[in-house]
Amino acid sequence: MNIRKSLAVVGVALAMTTSVLSGASPASAAARDGDCDSGEFCYYYNSNEAGSVSDFTESVDDYGTTQPTCYEFKGAGAGQGVCVKNNAASVWNRTSKTVRVYFNSNFAGAHQDFPAGAKGNLNATLKNQNASHELLSAPPATGCKTDGTNSKLPTSILVLRVGTGKVERVAFKTYVKNVLPNEWITSWPAASLDSGAMAVKSFGWYWALHSTRKTSGGACFDVYDSTSSQVYKPGSAVASTSAAVDRTWTTRMTRSGNILQAHYCATTTACGSSWQTGNWMSQYGSRDQAAAGKSYSTILKSYYSGIVITG
Repeated sequence: MNIRKSLAVVGVALAMTTSVLSGASPASAAARDGDCDSGEFCYYYNSNEAGSVSDFTESVDDYGTTQPTCYEFKGAGAGQGVCVKNNAASVWNRTSKTVRVYFNSNFAGAHQDFPAGAKGNLNATLKNQNASHELLSAPPATGCKTDGTNSKLPTSILVLRVGTGKVERVAFKTYVKNVLPNEWITSWPAASLDSGAMAVKSFGWYWALHSTRKTSGGACFDVYDSTSSQVYKPGSAVASTSAAVDRTWTTRMTRSGNILQAHYCATTTACGSSWQTGNWMSQYGSRDQAAAGKSYSTILKSYYSGIVITG
């Protein structure tokens, strides 16, 4: 699905699914006071929960690298005032959810999970190499089964990496954030990016619920990482598209109560014979409508017939 490629190749991808269009400052956490209180996820500067503390109440996709804009260790002790990114050695998860610590920003790369209430040292890969963390809505699903429903986002999605033939289970929000910048032009107006975030999320969500695909070796998967589904590139998330995903994350798009398999392509003509009025969205059309002042919900309803947007 890549809009940065010639539109001449779009039709090939459309035969299987959708077509592609391709192309922060950290959010404030509440009550960050350097004490690890109930309901918070806390990093420690030293191993074994020692040294200065940096406490969080929500997921953060990039801690920042320099003062005064970075998330820093705030508590008394060794490391006080140092930016958290790539400087933490241990954690205490006092939230009610599993927290996943990532090697890269934007919830990407190697990761380590800490269940609710757990204390522990970051492993050899992540010690002093931590760039983001995510509060998971539920423990990651295992096997082929998703934990999502038509009203509940899946925690993760099974992605076939076409280049290697391997299947990876990817946190669902990480997946969406690393698809959207490869499907929409990242400099387009916010309403266009929001409509794209909704379409990318809805398409992946649909297949997480309905896929029966398996590799030749019998491994189940939900989506390809290529134009056969949506282009997923780990580490490709950028601020503008990640913000669109965050703005629309709790919103869902359904038809007759079911998550919409939201198809899209560059233009109505690029879709060729695959274009079906009411079932496809024009990416360039979303840009033009957004530039004209239309909201993302108006844009979506202009392309997808009979949908209900809630959240």
